[in-house]
Parts: sequence; structure tokens; C-alpha cells
Amino acid sequence: MRPPRPLPHDDPMDDELVERFLEDGFVRIEGAFPPRVAEHCASLLWRETGYDREDPASWKDPVVWVPGMAQGPFAAAVNTPVLHAAFDLLAGENRWQSRYSLGTFPLRFPHAEEPDDAGWHIEGSYLPEGAPAGMYHTNLRSRDRALLMLFLFSEVTEADAPTRIRVGSHLDVPRVLEPYGEQGASFLELGPKVDGAS
Repeated sequence: MRPPRPLPHDDPMDDELVERFLEDGFVRIEGAFPPRVAEHCASLLWRETGYDREDPASWKDPVVWVPGMAQGPFAAAVNTPVLHAAFDLLAGENRWQSRYSLGTFPLRFPHAEEPDDAGWHIEGSYLPEGAPAGMYHTNLRSRDRALLMLFLFSEVTEADAPTRIRVGSHLDVPRVLEPYGEQGASFLELGPKVDGAS
């Protein structure tokens, strides 16, 4: 898997961004929000964990899930001119809605035990009628989601349990989703099939 190429933060609206998105299925926009906003978000997330940022002995679990966060710094992070310009370019002007919260956050920590959530999966975006709570579904037209955003509020290397993205997997997924029609299927059902297709 080749590493993503960083995108200059001062001019995301170019043909290269669209070409990369179409070819790879994602783009990375460095500097999409100011470092001070990232630091505020990180501090709020640390508070939610109950862990001491300066004391690794307090980091008891391999992963802590923090639900959606709607404080000001998170709204600021997702609503920068750079990101809005990228959303317009990738989803189309007036084809997306501003968000004022972010999450859920899987916060990973060094630990002797492997977390039980580290496998490949596909993101769900809606709950069809009658579906159990939390059993989000995906369909071919990506109902209720134009783009999936992944935000990093600290420096991350391969040694820091980063989220992995399969470059080009967006080209394999449609044939998995097509048989499910408009109803789609849950991320649990689709995960192994998508894993096998890419």
C-alpha cells in the first residue's frame, strides 16, 4: 500500500485533489485546521478518557471510545474555509450540510492486549426501519453520507495504531453493495465481504 501524498493546505481546490480522490478513494488535507484548534480538541478528548495525559500508567485499556463531541473546538475544526472548499469540490456546492460536532472517537493506547475492534470494516451511515440501535447500514448510493471524515488531533505514526485505509478499495465495494439494493446491509454483514473483495 503506497502512502498518501499530503495535500498543501493553502490550495485544496485543484484537479489533483479530485484525481486522487477518484483514484485512491480518499484525500489527506494537512493543515486543514489550526494547531491550536487541534490542541483544544485533544485536551477535551483526554478529559473524556479519565486518563492522565502525562502518566502512561493511567492508560488502562487499549482503546477508549468517546462519543460525539460538540464543543466549540470541534465545530471550528470541521468548518474551516479549506475544508468547506474541499467539500464543495468533492461533493458539489450546496450538496452537503455543515456539521457542528465530530465523533465517535476510538482513542488508542499502548497495551499488552490487542483491542477487539482492530479489523477491517465499512462505515455505516443510516439506520433502516426496524434495525437494532447502533447497527448502521451502507448502500450503493451512500445514503445519508456524502463524505466520511477522519480527523487527527495529534501527530500519528505507524507505531501509534493509526486508522488504516485500503487505497482503491472504493472501486471494489460497489459490486459488494449492489445486491443489497436501496435497503443496504449492516456494517457487520458487509465487513467480511468487503474485506474479501479488496
